[in-house]
Amino acid sequence: MNYPRYPEYKPSGVEWLGEVPAHWVEMRLKNVASIRVSNVDKKAVEGQETVRLCNYVDVYYHDQITPDLEFMEATATPQQIEKFALRKGDVLITKDSETPDDIAVPSFVSSDLDGVVCGYHLALIRPEASVVEGAYLARALAALGVRDQFHSSANGITRFGLSFGDISGASVLVPPLDEQRAIAAFLDRETARIDALIARKQRLIELLAEKRTALISQAVTKGLNPDAPMKDSGVEWLGEIPAHWNTPPLYARYSVELGKMLNESRITGDHLVPYLRNVDVQWDVIRFDDLPGMDIPATEYQRYTIRKGDLLVCEGGEVGRAAIVGEINSVVGYQKALHRLRATSSSEAPRFMYYTLYWAANTGVFNVGGVSTIAHLTGEQLRRYRFPKPPVLEQYAIADHLDRQTLMLDAMRAKVESAIEKLKEYRAALIADAVTGKIDIRSFAKQREVA
Repeated sequence: MNYPRYPEYKPSGVEWLGEVPAHWVEMRLKNVASIRVSNVDKKAVEGQETVRLCNYVDVYYHDQITPDLEFMEATATPQQIEKFALRKGDVLITKDSETPDDIAVPSFVSSDLDGVVCGYHLALIRPEASVVEGAYLARALAALGVRDQFHSSANGITRFGLSFGDISGASVLVPPLDEQRAIAAFLDRETARIDALIARKQRLIELLAEKRTALISQAVTKGLNPDAPMKDSGVEWLGEIPAHWNTPPLYARYSVELGKMLNESRITGDHLVPYLRNVDVQWDVIRFDDLPGMDIPATEYQRYTIRKGDLLVCEGGEVGRAAIVGEINSVVGYQKALHRLRATSSSEAPRFMYYTLYWAANTGVFNVGGVSTIAHLTGEQLRRYRFPKPPVLEQYAIADHLDRQTLMLDAMRAKVESAIEKLKEYRAALIADAVTGKIDIRSFAKQREVA
């Protein structure tokens, strides 16, 4: 929508703000609110009073702190309870983060919360009611530009934090109270509408992922011919397969080798080879940039290096995540966190096996067969699995079919993800424009009153 601008502006005197509405006032946060940096830890201490703790993740993941959140139980001293107990209208911000651009995330306490205390790594900001509304202040602190002040102030190396001075010295724009209320109400309505659109699109992504898994599952377990005669596979969790397919154990089809264990203390540099880690192998993608190195002498190349057509399978983390090695022009090793599958005959199409592993990882196959949970997929376990095996030409046909179909699904997913990013950008820009006076929403507030 095209929102009107205010009729009159003035220079703010603050570079990042530029011009602001003539009747607005730029103020330091310490002049519009009291600021309290919490020291209430989540560890229970004997002798202290039991409280419910509003902690970092409660604030980070929620625009509002409400009674329906599941607060953790902790303890606090009477002095801490008096100082950090939450009240309706308070604003909380995260004051620490692993990166400076992910700091000072605000949340508004929209309801009275009996027995809930502000936890460690948070700052409690209590607005001066005669000057600023908490609902407006929370939106202002979330806005682009305003939050950038905190990003540039954050100090640290591996973890970044804001001091009391960093928080209290931040600039905020203060319109008249009735206008603050109108802005907060406007943003509540508009962001709720945008969030609903985002939620619907995220659900569409989930449905596309479900369709992708179902498509692959059908193809690698039943084939492409719906009229093919079927037989019992002999594998309880697999059920029926086409009558001309087999289910030999994986060790009869592929050699399975676990990568080399990294021992940094024994690296001499005499046989240094770049090596792949678990994180470098994502679904259908292998990242070769900036790989670390380990000593792999030429006598170990056969066991610990890769070549075109090999399948790399994650042993831990997202168990079974896999990708196929494409063209490589140098010697590359792989670490113990990965299995290397190498076809032992020309009757195997690695691309079909890739889709088989995708099906297995995404439908719980690696959690059956007498093993309730596999935190690590050992070579012995992997070799024993009896996956469907069509004739090789049929394997290639199924893989080609799935390449085409998943390409279309992935393109649809990319469009939806792009739409979500644009909605998030619009949401952020709308908040920033409203709380910095770039748009005048008073007429919309009046229209709502009339309606």
